[in-house]
Amino acid sequence: MNLGLEGKVALVAGASKGLGRAVALGLAREGTSLALCARDKDHLNETAAAITEETGVKVWVRPTDVSKPDESRRFVHEAASHFGTVDILINNAGGPPSATFQELTDEHWQAAVRLNLLSTIWLTGEALPYMQRQRWGRIINMTSVAVKQPIDGLILSNAVRAGVIGFAKTLANELAADNILVNNVCPGYMFTDRVQELSKVLAEKRQESPEDVIRTWEESIPLRRLGKPEEFADLVVFLASERASYITGTTIQIDGGYYRGLM
Repeated sequence: MNLGLEGKVALVAGASKGLGRAVALGLAREGTSLALCARDKDHLNETAAAITEETGVKVWVRPTDVSKPDESRRFVHEAASHFGTVDILINNAGGPPSATFQELTDEHWQAAVRLNLLSTIWLTGEALPYMQRQRWGRIINMTSVAVKQPIDGLILSNAVRAGVIGFAKTLANELAADNILVNNVCPGYMFTDRVQELSKVLAEKRQESPEDVIRTWEESIPLRRLGKPEEFADLVVFLASERASYITGTTIQIDGGYYRGLM
């Protein structure tokens, strides 16, 4: 299937590793030019070099902390200046720490809002004028299955990421006339560094091994395994493509059946 992505320009936040890296590579394999950002300069440069070596696509990088408004907006502005436009925006950032409500301070809540909600707003606001001028765009927010089924120990993520869903649903309605599509993708338990780190944190609290924690997660998933980053990336790449031209305002989980609700 020709996804119609060759020659498009995609901005991917949080792209140095994990799901963000997988998404960037998936887009590059379709011929999409890439602007990537992340906080870790070394990992970011390594990712860019690996993608260029495999696919030959143009990759531009900018070390960026998306929880800071000036850095978020600078990333989009400079990437658009480099490539001439923005066609696709992938909003992504690492998740807030695992904790219970009583362990959290105001500073924890404020940091989580900046990282996972405000970063989406800042990046989107800077990218929108380019999409509106060309009357074509794709905005895809990487959130978590926690927006549909809250996960114990992740109260920050459960609460803050839900705000992204409300923002995106409203924005999808506002931008439909400009042929700009806005969707959310919700990974479940994927085999990434973050999930492995979470398993270690929970194992310490439960006095279990990380392997026991992962095994418990797998038992709660109908497919009985954690997902692969490339499986998640395939969904995002499709939603970014011409083939997804009638899909907007959706929130789609990719979780091996973990979420048991009807909608």
